Amino acid sequence: MAESEIDAIRKLLTSKPRPVGWAERRARLDEVGSTWPVATDIRCESVDCDGVAGEWSMAPGSDASKVLLFFHGGGYCSGSILSHRRMVTEAGRAMGVRTLAIDYRRAPEHPFPAQHEDALTAWRFLRRQGIAAGHIVVGGDSAGGNLSLSLINRLRAAREQLAACAWLVSPWTDLTMSGATLATKDAVDPLIHKAYLEELADAYAPVPLDRRDPLISPLFADLRGFPPMLIQVGSDETLMSDATRLAEAAGIADVAVRLEIWPHMIHAWPVWNAALEDGRLALAGASEFVREWLG
Repeated sequence: MAESEIDAIRKLLTSKPRPVGWAERRARLDEVGSTWPVATDIRCESVDCDGVAGEWSMAPGSDASKVLLFFHGGGYCSGSILSHRRMVTEAGRAMGVRTLAIDYRRAPEHPFPAQHEDALTAWRFLRRQGIAAGHIVVGGDSAGGNLSLSLINRLRAAREQLAACAWLVSPWTDLTMSGATLATKDAVDPLIHKAYLEELADAYAPVPLDRRDPLISPLFADLRGFPPMLIQVGSDETLMSDATRLAEAAGIADVAVRLEIWPHMIHAWPVWNAALEDGRLALAGASEFVREWLG
C-alpha cells in the first residue's frame, strides 16, 4: 500500500518539468504542496509576529498553551505557509497543540542571516505571548529543520531558555554537501540532487561565507545542551546522510535523539499526508515523541 501511494506522489512531483526561475519554483512548490487542502475543522489565522508574517492554526481539542513553531522547507529559496499548511495543521492536530507557521524571508533576495533573524523574532514573539519555553516544540522540514537547529543554537548562545524538543523532517544540515547519500541515493530521489543544492546554497550562503559555520551547517555545531530531537528521514533521500550524521553527532553530545528512517519514503513526505499513509504515520510518531517531552 505505502509503495503504491508513494509512487502516486512521485508521479505528481514529476508530472511537469522542473521550473527554472525562482518565481516559477516557488509557484510549483506551492502548487504541489497544497494539492490537498486543509481539513475543514482547522482554524487558521494570520498573525504579525513583530514584523514577521505567520499563521496560527488549531484543531478542535488542542491545547492553546502549547505550540509547534514551524519553519517550512524549500532550500531557503522557496516554500511557504501555503505549501506546508496541510503538514503543519495535521501535525498540530496529532500533537494536540496550536501551531505557528512562519513566513520567513527567502533567498536570493534575502540571504543568510535574514532567515535566522526572522526565526529569532518569531520565538521571542511567542515568549512574549506568555508561552513557556517548555511548552514549545520547534520543528521544520529540509531547510526548516536547519533553521530549527540554528535557532536553538542562537538561543543557547544568548543563554535563553530552549524549546522542549525539536522535530526535524528530512533536515538539510550540511551545506558543504559532503554526505555520501548525495551520490548513492541520487538515482532514487525524485527531488533533491547535488547540483540543485549547490544552486540553493549559492543563493542562500554566497561566497565568501564559510558553509561550515555551525549556523549555516548545523551538522558542525556543538550540540551539547540541545533539547531532545526527533529526526525523520526517508530511505530514498539524497539527504539521508545529513540526518544520520546529525543523529550520531547528537548522540555523541549526550542529546536524547530518536532517528527514524522510513522505507521507500522521499524528501519531506509528510507534506502529502492526506494521500499518504506513511505521512500520517510519521505525524503520529512525531506526536508520540512530542507528547513525551512537551511540558
